[in-house]
Amino acid sequence: EDEEDEEERIAKARRDELSNKLEQMAKDEVAKAKAAKLEKLYNFKAPPPKDAEGEFGSDEEDDDEDEGESGSDSDSDSESDSEEDPDEKRNAEREAERLARLENAKKARIMRMEKSMKERSPTDLRSPIVCIMGHVDTGKTKLLDKIRRTNVQAGEAGGITQQIGASFFPAEKLREVTKDLCKVSPVDVNVPGLLIIDTPGHESFSNLRSRGSSLCDIAILVIDIMHGLEPQTIESLHMLRAKKTPFIVALNKVDRLYDWKEQPWTPFREALASQAEHVQGEFEDRAAKAKLALAEQGLNAELYWKNTDYRENISIVPTSAITGEGIPDMLQLIVMLTQKFMVQRMMWCAEPQATVLEVKVVEGLGHTVDIILANGQLRQGDTIVLCGFNGPIVTTVRALLTPQPLKELRLKADYIHHECIRGAQGVKISANNLEKVVAGGALMVLNNPKDEDELEVLKQEVMVDLAKLAKTVSDLSDGDGVYAMASTLGSLEALLEFLKKSNIPVHAINIGPVHKMDVIRASTQLERHNPEYATILAFDVPVVRDAEKHAEDLGVKIFTAQIIYHLFDKFTQYMVEVKAKKQEAARLIAAFPCIVNIIPEFIFNRGGPGDPFVAGMVVKDGVLRRGSPLCVINLPAAGREEDGPTIVELGRVASIEKDKKPVDELKKGQSGAVKVDTPSNVTFGRHFTATSVVYSRMTRESIDALKEHFKDELSKDEWQLVIKLKRMFAII
Repeated sequence: EDEEDEEERIAKARRDELSNKLEQMAKDEVAKAKAAKLEKLYNFKAPPPKDAEGEFGSDEEDDDEDEGESGSDSDSDSESDSEEDPDEKRNAEREAERLARLENAKKARIMRMEKSMKERSPTDLRSPIVCIMGHVDTGKTKLLDKIRRTNVQAGEAGGITQQIGASFFPAEKLREVTKDLCKVSPVDVNVPGLLIIDTPGHESFSNLRSRGSSLCDIAILVIDIMHGLEPQTIESLHMLRAKKTPFIVALNKVDRLYDWKEQPWTPFREALASQAEHVQGEFEDRAAKAKLALAEQGLNAELYWKNTDYRENISIVPTSAITGEGIPDMLQLIVMLTQKFMVQRMMWCAEPQATVLEVKVVEGLGHTVDIILANGQLRQGDTIVLCGFNGPIVTTVRALLTPQPLKELRLKADYIHHECIRGAQGVKISANNLEKVVAGGALMVLNNPKDEDELEVLKQEVMVDLAKLAKTVSDLSDGDGVYAMASTLGSLEALLEFLKKSNIPVHAINIGPVHKMDVIRASTQLERHNPEYATILAFDVPVVRDAEKHAEDLGVKIFTAQIIYHLFDKFTQYMVEVKAKKQEAARLIAAFPCIVNIIPEFIFNRGGPGDPFVAGMVVKDGVLRRGSPLCVINLPAAGREEDGPTIVELGRVASIEKDKKPVDELKKGQSGAVKVDTPSNVTFGRHFTATSVVYSRMTRESIDALKEHFKDELSKDEWQLVIKLKRMFAII
C-alpha cells in the first residue's frame, strides 16, 4: 500500500507539472499570435528594453526628441552608436553561430537517415506491427489469447515470446501454424515474425504514431458475425481510413452459427466444407450482410479466397476465437499482404524509430517505459531523448528488458536482459529520470553522445507534439471551455481534434488519471460564471476517489468514456439539461413579446385584493405565454398631457385555457381564457377597461434574458415586435 501511495503521489506531482507547462505554453502561443497580428495590421514593433539610463539618451534628450529638435536627435543617435555594447555584439555572433551549427546538425541527421534508407535491402525485413481493433465484446482479446496459445501445447515453453505491450510470433512458429494451409496456397514466410499489439482497442492505435503517421503497419478489424458493424467498429474504420492504414476484417464468432461442428485450428474453407448445408447457407447470408454493411461505409469487401484485387477490396477472414478455425488463414494473409505489397515499408532500417506506450513503476527497477521499437536497433548504454512534462528528457539506457517466454510478467526475475534489440519489438527500458515521460511521445536515440548540437536538435523534435497541443488549446479557447483529459499524448490529440470539430471550447488539458488538482482547475469556470463548462471530459482515464468527492463538493461534472463519441453524447446531453435549467430560471425575468385585446363579453373575474383577473383574450401580435408579465398603457387625461402616459402593471399570466383545456401559449389570432395574478391594488374597470390594449411588459433585463436564453425560440416577426415594444417603453 505504501508503494502504491508513493506511486500515486509521484504521478500526481508529475501531472500537475504537465498541466502547468501546457497552460504556460498555451499562454505563450496566444501572446505570439497577438504580437503577429499587431505587427501585420499596424506594422507594430515593440520598443527595445532600456537597460540603463543613457543608453538611448537621458530624459532631457527624450524631451528634445518630442519637441522635434533634429540636432539633439543626431547627437543621441551618434552617442547610441558609439556606446554600442560589445557584449551584445558578441552574444549576437554566438547565437548566429549556434543556429548555424544546429542547421548543420539537422542536415547531417537527414543525410544519415537518407543513407540508412538507401542501405535497406528487400532480403532484410523487419516484423510487421499489427493492431487489433473493433467494438467491445467482438472477441478481440479472445482472438489474441487464442493466437498466443497457438503453439503452447503440452506445456511447451518456447515459440511465442511475450513482449512488453505486444506479442511476438517468430517466423518458425508462423510456418508451423500455417503448414496445413500452405498445402493449398503456399506462402513463404520471409519476415522475422509478427508483432501483434497487446492492448486491443483504438487507444493503442492512436498512441502508435510518429509525426502523425501511424507506426501500425496493418490492422485486424474484428467484426462479430452475429451483430455486424457497431459504433466502435465504425469509429475504428474512420481512424484506419484517416491514417491510410491497410487492414483486413476478421469476421469472428463463426462457432456461434447454429449447428456449427467444431474443427479446431483448421483452415476455414476446410472447416466450412465439412458443415451441414443449412450451416453453410447461414454463413453465406451473414457474410453477405457484413459485406453490405461495409459497402454502406464506402468499402468494397470480399471473402479473402474470392478476392482477386487486394488493393481495391478489403479481405474478410472468418474466424473463431473459441475453437481456432480461420486463425491460420488470418496469420497467413497478414504475412502475404505485408510481404507482397509493403516490402518498401517492411525493409529494416538502421535508424531507430520508437514510441512510448506507457510509463510504469516496477519493483527493483523503479520507473520504466514500455516502448514499441518499430525500426532500427537499441543498445544498452545508448543515450535517448524523450518528451517530458517539463521539457525534453535525456537519459542513458540502463537495461533493455523483455519477459521470459510465457512466464508471469510481474516477477522481476522473469525479465531477460539484452545487450541489443532490433525492431520491431516491444521493449521495457530501465533508465534514470523516466518518471516525467509523456506516454505516447516519441523516443529518439542520440547517434553521438558527445555531439551537443545533435542533442539540441533531438530535444526540439521530441517536444514538437506537446507544442502542437499547446497551440491547439490556445486556438480553441479564450479562457472559457471544458477541461480535456486523456491517457496519452495520442489520445489527447484525438480528443482535441474531435472537440474542435464539435465546436466545444477547451480551456485546459492534462494527461493521466483525474486527480483533485484537475477538479480544482476545472472549477475556475464557476468563478467565470460558466457552470456548464465546469466539466472534465476524461477520455479513457480513471478517476481517483478523492477527485470524485471533491467534484461533488465543488459542483464540477466529470464525464468518462472509452469511446470519444460517447463522451460527446454525454456532454451534449448535459449541455441540453443545463440550457433547460437556465431557461427555466430565466423565464421569471424574460418577457416574451405580445399584444393582446380583452374580449368584453368574457370578463370572469375583475381582480382586486387577493383575486386574480380572469377574462377572455385574443392575441393581436406575438405569442402570449404562461408566465409573461402584462401591462396596459393609460394615456393622460385631457388637459394634463404634460404628465405623459402611465404604465399599469397587471402581473404575470398564471394559466391559459383554450377549448376548456390548459395550454402553455396562445399564438397570433388565437383566443382563450387567461388568468392573471394581478396586484391587490389593481382592478378591472378602475385601472383598466375592456378597451385597454394589453402588452407584455418589456424591460432591459427581460430583453437581455431573451437574447441569452431564448434566442432560437423567437421567430423573426417576434424579434421585430420586441424592437417595437422597446421603443414604446423607451428602453435604451
